[in-house]
Amino acid sequence: MKKLLTLLFLFSAVTIFSQDNLNGKITGKDNTPLEGVNIYYDGTTISTVSDADGKFSIKYEPNANNILVISLMGYQTEYLSGLDVSKPLNIVMKISENELKEVVVNNNNQFTRAQKLKLFREYFLGTTSNAKSAIIKNEDDIKFNYDKKNLLFTASSDKPLVIINPALGYKIDFELVIFEVSFNRFSINSIDAFKNFYGGVSRFEEIDNSAKVLKKREKTFQGSQIQFFRNLANTDWEAKKFLLFKGKYNQDPTKCFKITKEEDYAKVELIDQDKSENMNLNSKKNVAVYNLIFDKKEASRITFETDSFYIYKYGNNSNIQDILFSGKISEKRVGDMLPLNYGVE
Repeated sequence: MKKLLTLLFLFSAVTIFSQDNLNGKITGKDNTPLEGVNIYYDGTTISTVSDADGKFSIKYEPNANNILVISLMGYQTEYLSGLDVSKPLNIVMKISENELKEVVVNNNNQFTRAQKLKLFREYFLGTTSNAKSAIIKNEDDIKFNYDKKNLLFTASSDKPLVIINPALGYKIDFELVIFEVSFNRFSINSIDAFKNFYGGVSRFEEIDNSAKVLKKREKTFQGSQIQFFRNLANTDWEAKKFLLFKGKYNQDPTKCFKITKEEDYAKVELIDQDKSENMNLNSKKNVAVYNLIFDKKEASRITFETDSFYIYKYGNNSNIQDILFSGKISEKRVGDMLPLNYGVE
C-alpha cells in the first residue's frame, strides 16, 4: 500500500519520446508467459490485455503522467511510472501471498452491516442522481472496521470493486487502496463525520454510448475538478465556466496564478498572497484560499497548501494531497467519475 500511495503523489520528470506505443511481455514463475493480464492507465479507458505469449502493446503518452497498472487475479498488482518507452518492458509478476489479516473482535453491535454499507456508498459513490443509480456488484467483498478508540471507520477489499454506472455508461474496476471516515463522536451517521478520504486505481470500460448517456456525461463534466484544472492550465475563465473570488470580491486569475505552458503540461505557481487572511483556518501550510463560482450558481472553495504544482494533459495534477476542495465541486465522487481522458484526443 505504501508503494502505491507514493506513486499516487509522484511527479516524475517529463521526457518526450517519438514512439506511439509501449510494448512489453509479462511472465510469471519460471518465466511462464501470462495471458489475460489487464494493462491500463489509472483512471482512463486506455487498456489492453496480454496475449498467449504474455505480450502486449498499449498507447503511450509520456506527458499524461499516468500510472500504468498491471493486474491479474492471484498475482500482486504492479504500478509503474517514469517508463522508458525506448525499450520493451519485461515484467515478472509475483503470486499473491495469502496474508492472515488481523481480525478485530468488537462486542459492540450497535452498527449493522447495512448501516456501514450505507455510509460507504455515501462517501465512496456519492449522493447525486448519478451515484444513486450506480451499483457495486461485489459489495460482499468489502470489509469494514470501526476503531472506537480513534472514532475511525475504514473499508477495504482484496478484490477490485466492480461498479456499474448506467447513468454515465461505464463499468469501473476500482482497486480500493484506502477508505477512511473520521467522526467527532461514536456514530455511524454522516452528520457526525468531519473528514473522509479514499484512494485507489481504476479502469473504465464503456458499456453504453447512447445520445442520452453522452449528454449526461457532458453535464457531469461541467463544473468538475477535472474541468477546473484543464481550464486553469489553459487560463480559460469566464462567467459560464469558473470565476475566482477572494471572499465576495472577484479576482483576476492572472494576478493569482503564473501559468507556464509546455506541450502537454502546465506548471502553476501561486503568486504571493496576503497570508494573514488565512490565519483563522488553523493551518500553517495554507498558501491561498479562494472561492469558486461555476456557471454563476455552483459555489465551492479551493485551498492550496502548495505554492506550485503541475497540470498534465488530461487535467490530472501533481500535489493532489495539497489541493483541497469543499462545497459543490467536492460532491462528485466515484458515482460521477469520468475517465481522465474524457473529451481528450
